Amino acid sequence: MTIRKKGNNQKSGVFPEKVRESFEQLQSELDVLFNNKNLLYQAFTHSSYVNEHRRKLFTDNERLEFLGDAVLELSVSKFLFEKYPQMSEGELTKLRASIVCEPSLVIFANELEFGRYVLLGKGEELTGGRERPALLADVFESFVGALYLDQGLERVVAFLEKVVFPKVELGAFSHVMDFKSQLQEMVQQSNNGILHYEIVDEKGPAHNRTFVSRVLLNEQELGVGRGKSKKEAEQQAAQSAMQTLKQQAQKGE
Repeated sequence: MTIRKKGNNQKSGVFPEKVRESFEQLQSELDVLFNNKNLLYQAFTHSSYVNEHRRKLFTDNERLEFLGDAVLELSVSKFLFEKYPQMSEGELTKLRASIVCEPSLVIFANELEFGRYVLLGKGEELTGGRERPALLADVFESFVGALYLDQGLERVVAFLEKVVFPKVELGAFSHVMDFKSQLQEMVQQSNNGILHYEIVDEKGPAHNRTFVSRVLLNEQELGVGRGKSKKEAEQQAAQSAMQTLKQQAQKGE
């Protein structure tokens, strides 16, 4: 009796040529070349497709999704930890949750047009599975898991540096970390005066510029921040100012 081990047992040769060509196109668009193409195919293989092709030993993407979720959370956590040294544990957790959640993952997947490449069963296709948010979010996580197995964490981070991290830096999640509003509330509660922001420096070429901002309270500097945009620099300055006010409050100033 032969016992088959469940795993990455699907072979690229069993897919129609049109499918294989589409995945070659995807790799070209992403500038990612898989060493093990089967991992790439598996990342986009939905369970409904496996159920309709039982004799061909396809493997769905559910296990890759499980792995990708953990890899994505680790990668985003490390990025936020290094990018925002002033953030508390609670603030980091809140921001990470807004990035690694279904609505955000769907946005990332749609921008990469991942829905075009998902391998679905006919029933799932007819009921609009290709546009289903949960399915798209799962595929994004599966792709991250496949890339991690194929090329390691460093390559995953390089991928996220193109797809995810720039959105954080440009303020796509500013509704979660709106430090300017939080600082304004702190100042209003204590009737401390008027806040004013200034861009005090700009460095680097136009395509990779760094802005430096400072925030003043009644003309006294409270914090300085840096960012890839004026908005990000001001947010960082506000966060720094909040730390200053908290320290002053602890000292009884």
